[in-house]
Amino acid sequence: MTETVLRVRGLRTHFALDDGVLRAVDGVDLEIGRGETLAVVGESGCGKSVMARSILRLVDRPGRIVGGEVLVRRGDAGDDPRDEVGMVDLVSADQRTLRSVRGRRIAMIFQEPMTSMSPMHTLGNQIGEAIRLHEGVSKAEARKRTIELLGRVDIPDPRRRVDEYPFQMSGGMLQRAMIAMALSCNPELLIADEPTTALDVTTQARILELLQSLQQDFGMAIMLITHDLGVAAQVADRVAVMYLGTVVERGDVGSVFRSPGHPYTKALLRSIPRLGSRSRERLRPVRGMVPHVFQRPSGCPFHPRCDEFQAGRCDVTVPQPVPGPEPGREVRCLLYEDDHGGPGATERASEDAHEEAHKEAHKEAEA
Repeated sequence: MTETVLRVRGLRTHFALDDGVLRAVDGVDLEIGRGETLAVVGESGCGKSVMARSILRLVDRPGRIVGGEVLVRRGDAGDDPRDEVGMVDLVSADQRTLRSVRGRRIAMIFQEPMTSMSPMHTLGNQIGEAIRLHEGVSKAEARKRTIELLGRVDIPDPRRRVDEYPFQMSGGMLQRAMIAMALSCNPELLIADEPTTALDVTTQARILELLQSLQQDFGMAIMLITHDLGVAAQVADRVAVMYLGTVVERGDVGSVFRSPGHPYTKALLRSIPRLGSRSRERLRPVRGMVPHVFQRPSGCPFHPRCDEFQAGRCDVTVPQPVPGPEPGREVRCLLYEDDHGGPGATERASEDAHEEAHKEAHKEAEA
């Protein structure tokens, strides 16, 4: 079994606003093993970025983590990767422990590098500061390692670029510099929040290739936050589909994309154009709109947009995670609770028994 580097359980992050409470993250469960890539996908506004920031407790006010655990490994904890001895919960950890994890064990590439880096300091100062903070080396050694890192992420002439400011670089080069900063302390886990946003297609491909190459070299795990299912299919080992702050389906990326279980995952995949398809079927966008943050539906949050909606069930019962259509899969849908002994199974068994008894009585009457 692969060693677990991150285990998230029941993570909930809420924003207390004047108009009410916004449940941005509402009970997320995730797990990432060493060296694997987990893609977190979903529409804009489903809570992907807030969930990623919550892992490192980087949520700005009025946001607040109100429940759950974020367990990361702190040193060696034995040979059993399921052993939680030696793991620390970042939700309840003190600031000293938190600072030792940020950048050192878990690093993050933010969605907008231009706003995430200081325009008042050179690349060498910003990347070197992270190295000096965690490694305790001199300024000269930090500068040397910074130049090596810039060259490692394919930035040309790194000895000159190290003294430049972020506004002197293109979007693609700045994204590479962000990756260099994230990798400065050899983290176990890299969280990449939309690393190809606002980049042209060619640059996007190069950034993804760079991440994969660096992952092999450093042996790190990657959590890739994206709304592009094509990117997820290209680089990920496993996928987690989020909707309204909850993971509605997760499993092996090939299995999920080949035979999606949750109606939301099916709708997302139907909305993607397919190259080489001989059919002239029109694209089918996901029906409806994401609900307003203060008008969260009762029961299953996806039921107002679901093609398989069952009145009296989906709008009343909150689905719990159950095994999906294939081994290693997990789905939050009442359709699968029926198949695994959930409440629907009991109701259906009762209805079938009643119908069978009615048929037998009818046969006896005819006889």
